[in-house]
Order: sequence, then C-alpha cells, then structure tokens
Amino acid sequence: MANIAEGFERDGSLEFVQFLSIAKGSVGEVEAQLYVALDQRYLSEDEFQRLSKLAASTKKLIAGFIKYLRASEVRGLKFKRP
Repeated sequence: MANIAEGFERDGSLEFVQFLSIAKGSVGEVEAQLYVALDQRYLSEDEFQRLSKLAASTKKLIAGFIKYLRASEVRGLKFKRP
C-alpha cells in the first residue's frame, strides 16, 4: 500500500506504474511467506487458501491498473501545462 501511495504522489503515470510494479512484487513476497507460514504450521490449509486467493486477486487488480495506465494518454499532473 505504501508503494502505491508513494507512486501516486509522484504525479507521473510512468513513475506510478513503476511503484505499482514494486507493489505487485511485494504481493509475490507475501505469497512466498504464506508458503513458509503453511510449512511451519502457523496457518491452516484453509487460511492459506483464503489468503493465497486474496493475494492472487490483488496481483490481478494491480496488473490491470498497470495495463490501464500504460494504455492511457494521461501522463500525470506534473506534465500539465499551467
């Protein structure tokens, strides 16, 4: 969430996409930690499945937002003429 907020505040779509990509990578890290938590029995199989589905959904949402921004003509506030 912090990466998304930071990228948004940069006021440029290319930088925003960069920080969205970092956030998407962070979801991958969470998924890896979910496997560790499952292996160490910190999570039940049901909890693991629920959280894995949530992580996958989050990655898809971020990826869709990245795709939208890359296709958009909007470049960001810092590119607007005064």
